[in-house]
Amino acid sequence: MSKVCQLTGRRPVSGHKVSHSNIKTKRRFEPNLHKKRFYIPELDKWITLRVSAKAIRCINKLGILQYIKKQQKKGFATDIKL
Repeated sequence: MSKVCQLTGRRPVSGHKVSHSNIKTKRRFEPNLHKKRFYIPELDKWITLRVSAKAIRCINKLGILQYIKKQQKKGFATDIKL
């Protein structure tokens, strides 16, 4: 399973781990993803998504349907069939 948020598109980025002696080694920064079920009352339907912690906070604020529409309007290719 890929480590990509289905709503925001967040994915792993690369960087350096820096030791005490300032030696740099490559590492990956993984997004904070969670598999979560959301209920859409307008459609009377449950959907399961793999979303980042930031997306969960935004969904709690706006609502799932409103947030998906907002992301699609911004141009994010959400692979969610409503």
